[in-house]
Order: sequence, then C-alpha cells, then structure tokens
Amino acid sequence: MNKKIVYSFTKFSTSDYIGEIACIVWHISCNLRCSYCYNDNIVFSKQGSFSHNDILEFLRKRTGLLTAVVLSGGEATMHDLKPFCVELKKLGFKIKLDTNGVNFKHIKELLTEDLIDFIALDFKATKDKYENITQKNSYHKFFETLTYLIKISFPFELRATINADLLDSKDINIMIETAYNVGYKGIFYIQNFLITPSNIGNITQKKVLEKEKIREDLLKIEFRN
Repeated sequence: MNKKIVYSFTKFSTSDYIGEIACIVWHISCNLRCSYCYNDNIVFSKQGSFSHNDILEFLRKRTGLLTAVVLSGGEATMHDLKPFCVELKKLGFKIKLDTNGVNFKHIKELLTEDLIDFIALDFKATKDKYENITQKNSYHKFFETLTYLIKISFPFELRATINADLLDSKDINIMIETAYNVGYKGIFYIQNFLITPSNIGNITQKKVLEKEKIREDLLKIEFRN
C-alpha cells in the first residue's frame, strides 16, 4: 500500500456521505474518458502524491472525529482497494465508494467481503450514447453492476451528470425508465455539468436542460448543484 495512487484527499466533508463526517480520497486514473469530466488532472495523472499508507496514518489520528471514508477519483476501482478497506474497517470507519460501475468484478469482491457500506453509482448515459460520451464500450459492465446492487438489496444511489448538449430530457427519461424497470427504487440524482477551466472533452454547454420534461412519476428526482 505504499504506491502513490492518491492524487489528494479532502480531510473533512459533511456532504459527500450523507449522515457521516468523512474524508474523501481522490484516486488517480480512470477507465472512462467522459467528455464533461472536470477531474481531468486526476484522470491523466501517472502518479499521485500520497499512498494508502499515508492516508491511514492521517486517519489513525482522526478516529472518533471522522466516521467515514469516501473512495473517489478518477475511478477508485482501478486500484486494489481491498487491503486499504480492510485497514479502514479495523479503524472503525464506514466506507462509501464513488464508482462508474465498470469494474464489476472488483466491486463484487469488496461487497462480498463486507468492505463497502454505501455506493454512489454514476449512470453516464443511455445505452445508445454511452460510448460517445465515455469513449468506452462499457455500458454492459455498468449495467451488470446496477442490476447486481439491486439484486442483493445493497444501499446505493444512482446519479447522472448532465451536459444538455450531450443528453436531453428524452435521454434522461430513458435512463430513469431503465433504472425503474430493473427494480431501482431510490432517488435518481441529476448533477449539472460544471463549467471549469478545463475538462476532458474541452466542451462547454449551449443548450438548457428542459427540467419540466423529465419524468417524476417513476422515481423521485433530485437536482444537485
């Protein structure tokens, strides 16, 4: 766990894991290349500034003050998270995983060994537009994770980051219907595309999302940021 695979970490957050006081660990690298992603510096980093051991050293001094750790990125499941999670559990922390769901095998391993308490699963796009937005043909892998989480009744949230130039209300409705039809009953979170100095696709946003056309009869919809 000495490999420097952590770009940075947020020492304190009350908003990333609802109900918990958390540290957020930002892992380098990702297996997708979403055009709207503003964490491009993290995604393209070849080496981080911290190792998992460095984070554990910090967290040992925060037991009793923090209650949870959020594994984020980039894509955290690009790395072997099991040894890190085992140590986090020994310290008594709850663990949330932010993931695109593509690495189903690793996610299933972590869940089988009770090393994750909550997941935020990114629904990147409809099946038809998934490859265009992520630059990877991985929709089936995401879908496998989605259906598995529902099958085992694991606590998770489904969220989508929306750039209206890429996905419109019709696309979002297809995503909502897809989730509903496979048994998802939680909140569907819609996060707005943020205009930042840079992003992977070097894109902006010209269109405005027609929120009034988004279906709210199947799932509860909540907008973030």
